[in-house]
Amino acid sequence: MNSPRLPPEPFKKLSIFFPMWNEELYIHRAVAAAQDICEELVASHQIVDYELIVVDDASTDATPQLADELAAHDPRVRVVHHPENRKLGGSIKSGFAAATGDVVLYTDADLPFEMIELVRALRVLRTYEADVVSAYRLDRTGEGPRRAVYSFVYNALVKAMFGTRLRDINFAFKLCRRRVLDGVELVSEGSFIDAELVIRAQRSGFQVLQIGVDYFPRTRGVSTLSSFGVIRTMLGEMMRLRSDLRRITPRTATDGPGT
Repeated sequence: MNSPRLPPEPFKKLSIFFPMWNEELYIHRAVAAAQDICEELVASHQIVDYELIVVDDASTDATPQLADELAAHDPRVRVVHHPENRKLGGSIKSGFAAATGDVVLYTDADLPFEMIELVRALRVLRTYEADVVSAYRLDRTGEGPRRAVYSFVYNALVKAMFGTRLRDINFAFKLCRRRVLDGVELVSEGSFIDAELVIRAQRSGFQVLQIGVDYFPRTRGVSTLSSFGVIRTMLGEMMRLRSDLRRITPRTATDGPGT
């Protein structure tokens, strides 16, 4: 007679952070969606605790005040304020630095996917003993043809230069174990940081898995990720960091913590 299988040990703490610049139209929806899914994860014993972090990148609208109000009403909500705008790369580095969980999710304030996908991502992380789960968009028609073309070309360039096999490397869904964040040091200040995270993780020997998710394009506010300036910065950082990223070798068991 088989003995009953014990339930998997829950993750001790999940951190979710949102880089935000002028997201007053989205901040309440984003934080509420994260709170709801985290409460479900606690109730189902998949996590013990959680924290939600808003990285305010020197917003000029009501985002800073709204974030502080949310934090004042919920001790699990924390806010990191940038005195000067540091763009996406700086915001992501601040979010990872502030996160205290043993698993950390980074995503955008406009909720480009349903938060229920986090349940599946955590299951994949645990079942397949992955270090990073990176999502890709199953249907990209909602973002418009120009952005789809830009993204296709950019992904092809990253694959050709660094040997990655991710389908949608800049999509704002990266779920990472603490050991990845302790094992890589991110440099990018711009939108190349998504690719940098994956490249450094893979070349350091961490396992990165992909899952497909339904995509929901932004309906409020303005996205800056397809602007010429952002694209130029991404390509510039790619070229500047090319040699550094290619020199990365897999970590050994003595290189540091692997929890």
